[in-house]
Amino acid sequence: MKKTLKAAVALSVLAAPAYAANMENPLYMPKQGAVYSKTSAGVMYKIADDTQAMKLKDHDGATEFPIWRLHEELGYGILDNLEAYVKVGYTHDGDIDRKGMHLGRAGLKYRALEMSGYVWDLYADAQLGGISEMSGAYTTKGFNYDNYSNGRWGFHVGTQFGKQFEKISVAAFAEVLRTFGNDNNSIDVTGFLIDLSKFGASGIIPATALGFADEISVDLKSTTEVNAGLKAFYQMNDKWSFGTSFTYKHHADNGVEGLATDLGAINTGDPAMDAGLEMAGAQDKAVAYLMSIVEDMNDGFDEYVLGLSAAYQLNDTAQVAVYGEYTFDTAHEQSQNGTDVKAELGVRLNVQF
Repeated sequence: MKKTLKAAVALSVLAAPAYAANMENPLYMPKQGAVYSKTSAGVMYKIADDTQAMKLKDHDGATEFPIWRLHEELGYGILDNLEAYVKVGYTHDGDIDRKGMHLGRAGLKYRALEMSGYVWDLYADAQLGGISEMSGAYTTKGFNYDNYSNGRWGFHVGTQFGKQFEKISVAAFAEVLRTFGNDNNSIDVTGFLIDLSKFGASGIIPATALGFADEISVDLKSTTEVNAGLKAFYQMNDKWSFGTSFTYKHHADNGVEGLATDLGAINTGDPAMDAGLEMAGAQDKAVAYLMSIVEDMNDGFDEYVLGLSAAYQLNDTAQVAVYGEYTFDTAHEQSQNGTDVKAELGVRLNVQF
C-alpha cells in the first residue's frame, strides 16, 4: 500500500505542468528558498505630442530615439506563499538630456488563496522615488526635467486575482500609489527671468537678482495614483510560451505648496532699484507669482499600455523573452510626458536559483 501511494505521488509530480515555474507566467511565485532574477534591456521610440508645454519648448512633434531602458526585478521565496521583491528601472533619453531611475519598489507579496486553479495575491511595497531628488530647471519656457524621479517616497497596495487553466493563465490586478510631499528636489532658476512690471517697476531681471539662490527647493504636494490591468499567458509546449497584457496607469498632477529655500538680499546691481523693489515687497510678490504658476502644475497624464511577449526556456533555470509595448496616452496641457507615438522593444533574461 505504501509503495502504491509513493508511486502515485511521484507520478503526480512528474505529471505536473512544466509551465508551473515559468517566470513569464503572471501567476508565478517562487517556492520557499528560491531566488529569481528578471533582467530587461529595451529601446524606446517616442514622438512628443502638442501640449502647451511641448509647444513652449519648441518640442511638439519631435522624435526621441533611441531611449535606452533597463529593468531589474529580484525576488525571494520566504515561504511557498510569501515573496519579497525589489524592482528598479533606469532610463536614458539623450535627445532631451534626461536620465535616471524611473522605477523603484521593494515589498512583499502574499498568496492568500490558491485553490482549484484560482489564485489571489495581496501585495504592498515602498515607493523608492525619494532615493534620488527631483532635478530640473525652471526657465521662461517652463520646467525642464533632468531626471525621472519626483523625489517623493510613498507606498503601493495592490491585489491580483487569476486563474490557471491547463495551458492558459489569466490575471487581473489593481493597485494604488500614495506619495508623500516633501522638498527633496533641486531646481535651477538661473534661466528664469522676472518681468518687474508685475511689481510696479520696469525691466526684466533674473530671479537670482531678487534673492533667489541659483538652485531652489520647493515643497511638493502629496499625490494618489492608480494602476490596473489584465494579463494573459499561453504555454505552447515545454520550451515556448507567449503573453499579452493591457495596463492602465493614472499619473496625477504635481503641485507645489511653497518655497522651501530661504531668499537672500535683493541685488540688481542698482542700489536705488534694490531699495525700491524692497519697499514694494517684490520678493514676496515674486514668490507668490512663481507659486501661482506651479501650485497646480497640470502635468498629469494617463497611459494605456499594450504588451506582447514570447519566451523560450533555455534550460531548467534560465529563460529568455522578447517583449514589445505600445502606449497610447492622454496628457494635460503642461505635461512633458504625452506622446503621439511611444513604443518599446526589448529582451529579458529570467533566471531562477
